[in-house]
Amino acid sequence: MSPQAVSRPIEVLLVEDNPGDVRLTREALREGKVRNNLSVAQDGVEALAYLRREGKYADAVRPDVILLDLNLPRKDGREVLQEIKNEPALRQIPVVILTSSQAEQDICRAYDLHANCYITKPVDLDQFITVVRSIEDFWFTIVKLPPE
Repeated sequence: MSPQAVSRPIEVLLVEDNPGDVRLTREALREGKVRNNLSVAQDGVEALAYLRREGKYADAVRPDVILLDLNLPRKDGREVLQEIKNEPALRQIPVVILTSSQAEQDICRAYDLHANCYITKPVDLDQFITVVRSIEDFWFTIVKLPPE
């Protein structure tokens, strides 16, 4: 188990506008092996306010990893990813794209914008939970995350 998991919970920011996907992600992470705190932003504007600790997010904890959907209201995930990776204070936070898009152009653009990985959400409920647990296994137990 990684040092982060032993000393403190992993901080996760889920940027997702679909309440069903939020619920499934929360359940999968709750039943996982690693202690974590899941915060949710429902659109790109809210996600950036959270990350920049603006307004009601002044006391927000810096996430260790961001799970980012591409298709979001107000500011889409591509714009959010670009802003995260352009800001020195945020660029080291790993960003996992977790989206329904299988479009080659979205995959290429996400990597061009320095996404750390791209995962297409399965439609099947059990497969979705399996994917979230795989993210947890890899990013929370295997990968060494950057310090804040």
